[in-house]
Amino acid sequence: MHAHTPSSIYLIALGAFALGMASYVTAGLIPMIEAAFSVPVAVAAQLVTAFTLAYGIGSPIFVALLPADNQRWGLLVALTLFVIANAASALAESFTTLVTWRAVAGIGAGVYLAMGIGASAAMCRPDHRGKAIAIIMGGMASGVVLGVPLSLLIAGQFGWQAALWLVTALGFIALVGLLLKLPALPAAAATSVREKLAILADGHVVAILLVSLLGAIASLGMYTFIAPLLATAEYGGVRSVTPFLWVWGIGGVLGSFLIGPLVDRIKGPRLTFAIMLILAGSLFALPFSAAISKWLVMLPIALWGAVGWALQVPQNNELIQVRQAQGDANLAIALNESALYLGSAIGAAAGGFMLLLQLPIWSLVVAAGAVAAFGAMLQIVNLRRLSRWNDQSEVEPNS
Repeated sequence: MHAHTPSSIYLIALGAFALGMASYVTAGLIPMIEAAFSVPVAVAAQLVTAFTLAYGIGSPIFVALLPADNQRWGLLVALTLFVIANAASALAESFTTLVTWRAVAGIGAGVYLAMGIGASAAMCRPDHRGKAIAIIMGGMASGVVLGVPLSLLIAGQFGWQAALWLVTALGFIALVGLLLKLPALPAAAATSVREKLAILADGHVVAILLVSLLGAIASLGMYTFIAPLLATAEYGGVRSVTPFLWVWGIGGVLGSFLIGPLVDRIKGPRLTFAIMLILAGSLFALPFSAAISKWLVMLPIALWGAVGWALQVPQNNELIQVRQAQGDANLAIALNESALYLGSAIGAAAGGFMLLLQLPIWSLVVAAGAVAAFGAMLQIVNLRRLSRWNDQSEVEPNS
């Protein structure tokens, strides 16, 4: 245990930075890959599907199968797999091979992030854990906001493979650093796969995961449609959405980092409740502020990005607190990450369906805000549960 933040946490965050790049850069590389392998754009887009499905579905399975008595080994193996898969993707000579390695990279990424957050919790005192998780999530957010544009710029000069080589290099640097600096981690309680699946019977865990799912549906789902919203004449008629995406992303980076100290001071369920309320309010404010000024709308966009990314810091911290004693905190975190990817997919699909029904674009924003508001209401369940636990803990010592 350290009073200060161990250097290993910053190395884990560097790996998370590479992970953030790998998660989103492929979408920007689709036109280049389409031309390189002579495949239709709809086929090239399946690279994104392969990565996200493997990440969201495969990572909890592999985390559940990893031995609990050597978390350090599991973290390093996952990062090694991620590095190898990205290097192999850059070297792929056929589209089928490329798709396969993107799926492998997705599994490695998902397992690495779950194990990395769990490792950070093991290396820090409980009152410093929120800051540690925030550093890792901030690293991932920075990889999306800063790393993706940089890698696409490099790809434009040197080819699509260069972007994946950059991801590989950053992941490799993190891997070498962790091999040298990562200490031995406490062994978790040994449990069978069947016992690990019992986590889904924990009502507290399910409530946390459901709030994460709703937050992702609202935040990441609406992110898919920010361009058509702002392109509409009555909401600004902007020609380029790039500045607004930058504002959203920078807000996300700041929110991810700044939430850490708050997590260490405020009970997680209360902080999550506040975040979901702010998320709902910022989404509801989008069409009104956009109708007034395309500059004014940057305020709710920045706030939306900040709380949308910040949400997972208290959520992951709460999952660790709830499941650490059972030895399956890493699995809980992996399930939480799966909830994010599933929520993003549901939000995008639901928004697309609403547009197919020719509903006005503002209805998507209202629906996203309503989902976030419902998540805030659901979070009241966790607040009441926390209150009951506190009451019991005060009564038991006196009984």
